[in-house]
Amino acid sequence: MREFVRAAAEQIQSQVQSLNGLETREHKGKTPLLVAVTANLADVVSDLIELGADVTAADFKGQTALHLAATYGYPGILQVLLWSGVTVNVEDRNFEGLTALHCAVKSHNCTVRKLSEIRSRTAEIPTDLQTLAEDKLQCITLLLNMGASVFTQDIKNSMTVLHLSVQDGNLPLVQFFTQLRIPQLPSFLNMKAHGNTVLHMAAGLHGDCNQEEIIRLLLVHGADPTIRNMENEQPIHLLQASLHREQIKVMLKRGRVVSSSNHRFGSS
Repeated sequence: MREFVRAAAEQIQSQVQSLNGLETREHKGKTPLLVAVTANLADVVSDLIELGADVTAADFKGQTALHLAATYGYPGILQVLLWSGVTVNVEDRNFEGLTALHCAVKSHNCTVRKLSEIRSRTAEIPTDLQTLAEDKLQCITLLLNMGASVFTQDIKNSMTVLHLSVQDGNLPLVQFFTQLRIPQLPSFLNMKAHGNTVLHMAAGLHGDCNQEEIIRLLLVHGADPTIRNMENEQPIHLLQASLHREQIKVMLKRGRVVSSSNHRFGSS
């Protein structure tokens, strides 16, 4: 009902500007713009922004239009925000201390987890779920294009988006983030969340089918296996008995030799 929405919004703007009608909130604290975002109505979102709706408005959970679009996997909404020319702060946090990029990654983790569970039971993968995973990955790409930083850590656990991806064993996202052209990629890979690097987290993925490949990727791109956490443990100390434990130990030991050589010769 786009035409009715636009007509009502224009009426509100012309008659009750003093009441800030376009920012009226429903029971969850959502403005009309946020309701339109949640309903994935890109055209309506575009109209409301054109008529002056506040794109920085947040609901009672601190979720802005960016957070909501990122969480639900609506790249069309993010494109509208990107093309609108309005200023949005992509580093804004919701009341859980998460940026929109954090929300997009956590949401992608959830979808990939569901896909993995279905693959373990049947060879048939629901196309709608696969499409949703692709849409959420597109949201991550759009947020990065809008200036979101992969170095930002959440407030509660000090995690970057890579920590969140590794913690969930999300191999596609680990591949995505390690392939980004980041000048300080080794620094990014070796950031700590409460003392643990992503390599510590990967070593703790006990029983995860993606553990070996994730560790391999991290090492290839510059993760340092000699770094110790607050318990004075290196990633190799966190491995538990498994079919691939010895192979992973060899990888980490080889990585340790490379890391030691890098430190000795002053390379990154």
